[in-house]
Amino acid sequence: MDDEVCWDRETNRPYSFEDYPLEPKLSAYRRGIDRVEAMDPYAAVLCSLHYASFFQEEHVAKAEPFLKREKERRERLLHSISEADRKRLPENLRLLKVCDDLSLFVCLNEPGENTHPWFQKGIRWGNQWLKPVWEGAERLRFEPNPFDQAFDIRVPYQVIDFDGERVETGQYRIQLRG
Repeated sequence: MDDEVCWDRETNRPYSFEDYPLEPKLSAYRRGIDRVEAMDPYAAVLCSLHYASFFQEEHVAKAEPFLKREKERRERLLHSISEADRKRLPENLRLLKVCDDLSLFVCLNEPGENTHPWFQKGIRWGNQWLKPVWEGAERLRFEPNPFDQAFDIRVPYQVIDFDGERVETGQYRIQLRG
């Protein structure tokens, strides 16, 4: 989905994460979960739960076939997962969600800034909020800090012209403080 630019002809710009058309997004989610399932049923259940959680309120009618298929997939896969693993699902789903939110935070804000409205309170971690604190354009920490040690996040990017042609590629590097 990210390999090819999907152009919005009405606005004459690429679709963003927020306005990307639902149908190709759902198709990409399904294909992604299929690929994960081929490697690990537990991971597929986690991904399915995560993607299904996006549609609790909006787009439910359009996403209904996707949600139904994913519910059936989870029911089928849960039979192959141990009871101990099933008990770990909520905590691991919470971890997956915070990683996804961290990725979105980094991608939807300019380096060194926290201006995107989704993250004004921070990133949700269970019942608390992790507040992002930039220490320059390439260093980030959270209060409270859930990480034991520092690590790097690398975000690939591309710049395209008005014809949709790639004119620059690279990656942002952000150090997350532990």
